[in-house]
Amino acid sequence: MGFGVTELLIILAIVLVLFGAKKLRNIGGDLGGAIKNFKTAMKDEENTTTTTETENSEKKQQAQLDKDSGTTIEGTVEHKTKDQV
Repeated sequence: MGFGVTELLIILAIVLVLFGAKKLRNIGGDLGGAIKNFKTAMKDEENTTTTTETENSEKKQQAQLDKDSGTTIEGTVEHKTKDQV
C-alpha cells in the first residue's frame, strides 16, 4: 500500500519537469527559512515567558517584604495614635 522507491522517483521526476530545478531549489530554501524563523520565534517566546515569570515572582516577593516591614511605594507607614489626631 505504501510508496516504493521507484514510485517516489517517478513522482520526483514529474515534479522536476513541471516546476524546474531552479524553482524547486527556491521553494526548498524558502521552506527551510520559514522553519528556521519559526524555531527562532518559539525560542524567543519561551525566553520572554520565563523572564516575565521570574520578574513577576521577584515583584511578589518584594511586595511581601514591603508589606511585612510596613513600607509602601510612597515610603514608610506611620501609625497614628489617638493622641496625634
